[in-house]
Amino acid sequence: MAHRFTFRPARSDDLDALTALERRCFQNDRLSRRSFRHWIRQAHSGLILAEAEDGALAGYALVILQRGTRLARLYSIATDPRRRGQGLGEQLLDAAEDYAHQEKRLYLRLEVRRDNAAAIRLYERRGYKLFARTPDYYEDHEDALRYQKRLHYTPQGSSRLAVPWVRQGTEFSCGPACLQMALAALLKRTPDEREELLIWREATTIFMTAGHGGCHPLGLALAARRRGLNAEVYCNQRGPLFLDSVRDENKKRVIETVHGHFEEEARTLAIPVHHQELTATRLDRALENGEVAIVLISTWRLDGRKAPHWVVVSGADEECFYIHDPDPAEDQVPLDCQHVPITRDRFERMTRYGQARLRTAVIVGRPDRD
Repeated sequence: MAHRFTFRPARSDDLDALTALERRCFQNDRLSRRSFRHWIRQAHSGLILAEAEDGALAGYALVILQRGTRLARLYSIATDPRRRGQGLGEQLLDAAEDYAHQEKRLYLRLEVRRDNAAAIRLYERRGYKLFARTPDYYEDHEDALRYQKRLHYTPQGSSRLAVPWVRQGTEFSCGPACLQMALAALLKRTPDEREELLIWREATTIFMTAGHGGCHPLGLALAARRRGLNAEVYCNQRGPLFLDSVRDENKKRVIETVHGHFEEEARTLAIPVHHQELTATRLDRALENGEVAIVLISTWRLDGRKAPHWVVVSGADEECFYIHDPDPAEDQVPLDCQHVPITRDRFERMTRYGQARLRTAVIVGRPDRD
């Protein structure tokens, strides 16, 4: 029989009760008092408490909102062992879904231990679908099953490439990490830190903004071709790229020289270069054809910084494109950066960088076979 509980946001004076509840509920993988304090203060999260009729803390659900996306994650859910059998778990799940829906999220995701049969039954009964497995996820080395639920409607014809996610090894090597994702998906090549740095050396513009140079789309296409992939480039601008991010004239001259070299190499290798925007139709066709799209975005809509950043499009459905972001933020774990749903209109805005509104992408595929 379901009992009546009251739900409200957590406050700083709930820390003692939350910490005690966590100790009662979990032997491993506990949230610390410091973690609870962080999530209470964090703007892009909801820590929802369930209170019994006597005012005692009965459980909580922690939902994290991924900025710039339509994705929410049920990071943790707990019910006091003394309250089990009272329908609290399902009510907490209701509260978590309501919160994510109010925040205009399309998906709620969660991880559950592979051996937690009761929780798995609950999630599957509530419409959550298994979409990935993560081995050795918990402290005791148990695997995690990853589930998600579409909060607004169930999409039809969802497609997603089997593209492994790769974390970039440096703050400036997002492009090489993305190319390594493509190499892993298309040629089954194991990502390698040394290879990432070598790709960066081949593809870098040398200078960009205030730090190390990022990767030029032609440079990435050349690096892909040298490693056995077909590649083609889409770019809505002609001439050297990223010049408006550098003020020093000597640095601009270097960028122009590198650009000229890339153009010559691309002509020699007959790499197709389309001086036009990559359309959603072409992107959908690339996914249907088993190709991998590496797309330049502005991180403004993800983390508030106006920086150029390469991501991989890992799939699509009628409302969203999904991206692999190789660079988790400080408050993210790698799972938060995989198959991130971005609505199509938001993705279109996200893929414009700088005052010149640069849009560029590299599409790579398996080599043609006779």
